[in-house]
Amino acid sequence: MSWTDERVELLTKLWGEGKTAAEIAKELGGVTRNAVIGKAHRLKLSNRVSPIQQNKKPAPVKSQPTVAAPERKIQKAAAQDNRQGVPLVDLKPNQCRWPFGDPRDESFGFCGHANIAGLPYCSEHAKVAYQAATRNRILKAEEEAAKEDISQEDLEIVKQAAAK
Repeated sequence: MSWTDERVELLTKLWGEGKTAAEIAKELGGVTRNAVIGKAHRLKLSNRVSPIQQNKKPAPVKSQPTVAAPERKIQKAAAQDNRQGVPLVDLKPNQCRWPFGDPRDESFGFCGHANIAGLPYCSEHAKVAYQAATRNRILKAEEEAAKEDISQEDLEIVKQAAAK
């Protein structure tokens, strides 16, 4: 489709009447809305005000008052922080892996108490380490407790963590 003088004249007339580019394209036939917009731009026809008016000033944003998160009470781990831990090479699979001390020091080690089945920590350190458990974790812990000889107390720790 070429822009003949008659078509350009009709475009200019319809544009001046305030018709939309889609309406002009339909009336001209054989051209798209974008072709009409492009030709109007190249002809430097007057820019029309968009029927959609934006607010001159954005609405003020009401800030929500911020509430400080409640301070969590962290339980102290068993009072073993001052003892020398079990070195990594001596740590057995069923022993607590709670670290003690600075990893750069020679005295660095791990708790070493019996861990809860399915968890890397003993009951005291599990209370500190975990906030909540999923149902799957509880089921897994119960399954492992059935396989191994685990105390009800240790199983309750896992369940309580899930309830939080």
